[in-house]
Amino acid sequence: MTSPLTTPVDATSDQTYAAVQRLRGYLETEIIGQQGLIGRLLMALLGGGHVLVEGAPGLAKTRAVKTLANGMEADFHRIQFTPDLVPADLTGSDVFRPEDGSFHFQRGPIFHNLLLADEINRAPAKVQSALLEAMGEGQVTVGAHSYPLPPLFLVMATQNPIEQEGTYPLPEAQLDRFMFHVQVDYPSRQAGREILRLVRREALAEASALTEVEPLSQQAVFAARRQVLRLHLSESVEEYLIELVEASRAPAAYSRELADWVRWGASPRGAIYLELAARAHAWLSARDFVTPEDVQAVAADVLRHRVLLNYEAQAEGVSAQRFVTELLSRVPAP
Repeated sequence: MTSPLTTPVDATSDQTYAAVQRLRGYLETEIIGQQGLIGRLLMALLGGGHVLVEGAPGLAKTRAVKTLANGMEADFHRIQFTPDLVPADLTGSDVFRPEDGSFHFQRGPIFHNLLLADEINRAPAKVQSALLEAMGEGQVTVGAHSYPLPPLFLVMATQNPIEQEGTYPLPEAQLDRFMFHVQVDYPSRQAGREILRLVRREALAEASALTEVEPLSQQAVFAARRQVLRLHLSESVEEYLIELVEASRAPAAYSRELADWVRWGASPRGAIYLELAARAHAWLSARDFVTPEDVQAVAADVLRHRVLLNYEAQAEGVSAQRFVTELLSRVPAP
């Protein structure tokens, strides 16, 4: 993964880096044909963000986050979002105790380290808001009391792009809470063969790769996050990523066509997550500094859901992905 134009750092002797790479190897063994999703999950873990995944059914979205939990010292819970869900089903509620006439808070499934919000766009707005508030504030409030979530808290929400009937699309302000918006596609022919073999081995109860990997501790995750934040980020690269975010709002200086497409650009949170994602990408590539290539590698998944195109662009069939791609080609890198 290390670019030939960059200088590797001696990270192989670092216990934290080695532990994260062991987890990555385990994920790539158990999840076939979705290296992009694996990388984004690890970057979100290192950056303290959350991931929105969009893809057809059966593309290992649920398996990915469940396998991540299996490779860590962390607990996992899956919630199937449905139209009849209420916020208390997610956050928990106060339960009355008749024996002493008091109320006791019963924690909901959100109080886990890794949470899979399956088909988040099928739940009504109140439930979505309860989840997204917890993602932003790190706590839930029930009645007059607030309850902190675990220090290690990662949400992977999924959306099904095929079925739109009976769904509640997430507003742009809520989408902004996610570090990444990842679009997953069908695996290759060779990956399909490997998936069949993996399923057969599991059906025959053969030894899983889980028995060969040491679970990543939460202390190692927090140590890795500190190392990511200490990577060197030059002023020129910092200015480049800021310019990308600024250009998503007002691209007229680079292209009149892009200016005619965009209605709203990325928020300041987009710049924060773009830097964190670039830092995590560099760290996973065994470098102690961030390059423009790191920014470019993660820009689409960080900015795609933060760009709102106008009706003219939509009528022309222009997607947010195309807009970001054009932006990257026109904003000069240092």
